[in-house]
Amino acid sequence: MDHSLNAMLPLETLRAFDAAARTGSFSNAADKLNITHGAVSRQIAKLEGWLGLKLFERGARGVSLTLEGQRLHIRTSEAFALIADTSDRWVEPRGAAVVRLTSIPSISGLWLMPRLLALESREPRLRIVLDVDIRQADLADEGIDLSIRCGRGRIPGRVSLQLFEEHCFPIASPALAAEIGKGDAARFLKFPLVHDSDASAWRAWFAAQGIDYRPRPQDRRFEDYNLVLDAAANGLGVALARPPLTVQQLESGRIVAVDERRVLNPVSYWLDRPLGRPRAAAIELARRIGAEAGTDAQRIDAFLAADHSAIPTVEA
Repeated sequence: MDHSLNAMLPLETLRAFDAAARTGSFSNAADKLNITHGAVSRQIAKLEGWLGLKLFERGARGVSLTLEGQRLHIRTSEAFALIADTSDRWVEPRGAAVVRLTSIPSISGLWLMPRLLALESREPRLRIVLDVDIRQADLADEGIDLSIRCGRGRIPGRVSLQLFEEHCFPIASPALAAEIGKGDAARFLKFPLVHDSDASAWRAWFAAQGIDYRPRPQDRRFEDYNLVLDAAANGLGVALARPPLTVQQLESGRIVAVDERRVLNPVSYWLDRPLGRPRAAAIELARRIGAEAGTDAQRIDAFLAADHSAIPTVEA
């Protein structure tokens, strides 16, 4: 057995094996799990490679378990039964209308959550399973239909559509804004500046004003933009507004603009999908997300119909 890469297999891999063993078909297992046939096949190959055993005999009419596969299926069935034996468990919804969407915490909380009900409730109705994660997951292997992320371009192994860009401007709490007042851009350097793990937006904003900015010890760095906004609202420093993530906070008065000069953020927002033909529900959700982002319908169509062998990027 080659266990050098992973001490433990992900649950998705064992779930794919269990579904294929029960249905006798990778295609039927894919339908049961609402993922593609290729995703099931890759998960089984990963499991067989990890164990160093052949688990299925492949045939024209489907697949059948080998002796080693039968032994493993007995154990996985017992394990899934133990996991299911609790009244407090959360059962992930399944069905043709279920779409798995992943994004980072800031986009999930600030952009997706205010739109989630509208994205689900149009006809035909959808059920969105939102995976909040900071990893760049392997969409196909993990059965994820769509991803929304911040970035500078495409990621290999995905089809990518640039949803929208953002023009940033300085913000602060009302009390700190009154202290900062109006003036030239250099006045902000008298105060702590707040940013997330990427300070390129502040560098771009200052560069547009003729100032070479580098993060300083007095500045504050937080991994997630939600915390950046909380820090600014609590008077810990000056942050950059990133429309449309900051619309509600500005409307509530929790934070206010302290300068009208806006600069394009080097980072933009992308909708990604795995290679291959998307499921019908994923196609519908991608169209709805594109409409919410104000993306041209023709670009969404190109994103959905893109040749999966070319690994294309659809840009603005």
